[in-house]
Amino acid sequence: MDCRQPLTVSIEQAVPQLPDMRFREPVEWHLREGEQWAVVGPNGSGKTLLAGLLQGRYLLKQGAVRFHFGGAAAERVKGIAFKDIHSIADSRNAYYQQRWHATETDGWPTVAELLAGSFPAETGEEICTRFHIRESLPKKLIHLSSGELRKFLILRTLLSNPKTLLLNNPFIGLDAASRRVLADMLAQLARLKGLQVILLLSNPADIPDMITRVLPVCDRRLLAPLSRTDFRSAAALQAQLFPAADAPAALPFSERKTSEHRITFRMERVHIRYAGRTILKDLCWEVKNGEKWALCGPNGSGKTLLLSLIYADNPQSYAQTLFLFDHRRGTGESIWEIKRRIGYVSPEMHLYYMEDIPTLEIVCSGFFDSTGLFRRCSDAQKRHALEWMQLFGIELLKDRSFLTLSSGEQRLALLARAFVKNPDLLILDEPLHGLDVSNRLRATRIIDAFCARTGKTLIYVTHCPDELPACVDRRFELTR
Repeated sequence: MDCRQPLTVSIEQAVPQLPDMRFREPVEWHLREGEQWAVVGPNGSGKTLLAGLLQGRYLLKQGAVRFHFGGAAAERVKGIAFKDIHSIADSRNAYYQQRWHATETDGWPTVAELLAGSFPAETGEEICTRFHIRESLPKKLIHLSSGELRKFLILRTLLSNPKTLLLNNPFIGLDAASRRVLADMLAQLARLKGLQVILLLSNPADIPDMITRVLPVCDRRLLAPLSRTDFRSAAALQAQLFPAADAPAALPFSERKTSEHRITFRMERVHIRYAGRTILKDLCWEVKNGEKWALCGPNGSGKTLLLSLIYADNPQSYAQTLFLFDHRRGTGESIWEIKRRIGYVSPEMHLYYMEDIPTLEIVCSGFFDSTGLFRRCSDAQKRHALEWMQLFGIELLKDRSFLTLSSGEQRLALLARAFVKNPDLLILDEPLHGLDVSNRLRATRIIDAFCARTGKTLIYVTHCPDELPACVDRRFELTR
């Protein structure tokens, strides 16, 4: 660290007024010009709290946060979170299935409308081309895939000319090409525009080469900062932050009988259009009982749309030739009869899951396929849900409001929710989003153990082939 460089931001013995927002000791952190930071730590370690301090979100009981550059902090320090979509489009009352109902998206702006006037024409042309966002411009914000939405949020914030940019796990949900482009863009802006980048990361493997300093965070404590090179070689420190996950205990017992259906689902010449664009064309895909598939494709290729047809969230599924559990869709079954045999989690579901209720109730809602818990759970169901929470290592969060959890802790709760009813078909769309190294390994082992049961079918979506569970042995690829 070159202490001769001027300070940009300093947090000096800061203690927030609200106890829930505090670290275990007063926060002291100094950032200097030319430094590019990665804040690295496990889920629930305090990374998001630190970002909130840096953005001035919390009133302080003691200490100060000082900005040593011109302009108001709110204008020059910008942060990005996936759920920023709600404030951008005033969509706080939006719901997950709304994106598939054409008559209920009229009030949503398009990407082009939200970016209009944000940059000179020649700059916009270059950025849209490099970041593969041109095809997203005519889309309404609600119709973006999770990867497309992340790219839009990052681009929109970069165009606001921030001095300091906070990005929370920015590489998750992006295909390989987009991850490379984003890393190159950040490095170029840091070099040419003097942008200071702070990345909040749950996986040390995501630290790009542009990073110069690493701040480890563990158990709401800031550890000593290191250079990127020193952190990468600090095996003991990384083991402290991300201890090896224990092998999962035996899965909770379920009395549900093994399904003997032959075909889990079959699609015949599926054709889907939205807003004049063909998303899926003449698609055929058959998945038999017990098969384990990876569903692959770049951002915007239609993976989430395809899954919405299977899960009966999309009304267009009833206009297609689609068989599910040996029965043709639309031959008398209700949406609830379909969903009760499917366990599902996705970034989009996570985005719209905004229930201010205890986390145990979130997990219990999986018995009823509801967003929130609107029916009374039996004591046996509560015990079963708690067993799944214990398996995912979140049993101590059972009484905490879901909205107070970190994004990684929320994802673990939604994963437990997908398993509680012992589904015949498990659909996991980017299930490891935001999980730290230890929890990734834990979740992958649980998925493998569950899929070893007879009659369990898996559809797994990811842009990272190295995170696929060992049980996956088939691949279905979508293209734009």
